[in-house]
Amino acid sequence: MTILTSLLGTKALGILIFLWQEAATSPAAAPAGDSTPQFTIVEMMKHLTAVGLGVVIILLIMSVYSIAIMVERFLTYRAAKQQSREFAPRVAQALKNDRIEEAINITDKHRRSHLAVVVNSGLQEFRAHEQSSDISGDEIEASKRALQRAIAIKTAEFRRGLSGLATIGSTAPFVGLFGTVFGIIGAFQGMKNAESAGIAAVAGGISEALFTTALGLVVAVPAVWLFNYFSSKVDGFVIEMDNSASELIDYFLKNRSRQLKP
Repeated sequence: MTILTSLLGTKALGILIFLWQEAATSPAAAPAGDSTPQFTIVEMMKHLTAVGLGVVIILLIMSVYSIAIMVERFLTYRAAKQQSREFAPRVAQALKNDRIEEAINITDKHRRSHLAVVVNSGLQEFRAHEQSSDISGDEIEASKRALQRAIAIKTAEFRRGLSGLATIGSTAPFVGLFGTVFGIIGAFQGMKNAESAGIAAVAGGISEALFTTALGLVVAVPAVWLFNYFSSKVDGFVIEMDNSASELIDYFLKNRSRQLKP
């Protein structure tokens, strides 16, 4: 898909350069006293056709949606990291002293921490069997499954919205390229209908093609960057949850071994 985008973008850019050169070398390109069109944002917006305007609106909607995801995910990940830093030493101290209820209460106060969610799930399952005289291997396995389910659910929550960023990052250039194609078509039509092939004849089509292409890249590039960044953050969170689950299982096994000692 990336290669196809590059090929299509190269061809479209080549056509734009050809049109620009033809207009610039034309005798009527810049007659004395005439003002040539200025390729500013305002001028480009003025020359947009209905198709070009539709492409711009779609890209702006995609941009707003991606920004909303970026902000929401950033705040979610930051809160999870901060609460986990506060949670880890407190629950570790409680478990070291075999205070299960206190550890569960600590997890209830750090609901935005991914570690607290996982540890709470394991402790709740472990507490359900703690009153029995012996903690069997099946009960340990039940705690493991509870931890795995909690990790899977929390991982899915962390990845929520990232597929939208990936979709925007991969499709925004094609949406912009769609506007580029129609801009080139408009430029050729302008050259055909005008009496002379001056820059004014192709200015509207060129401006539309350039504007939609640039806007598509502006929308896509940050989305791809933030998708990769957030994906790496989620991978780090998954590793932390796996480590916490392993440490909690070790604690359960040590607790069981103490009960088995005569």
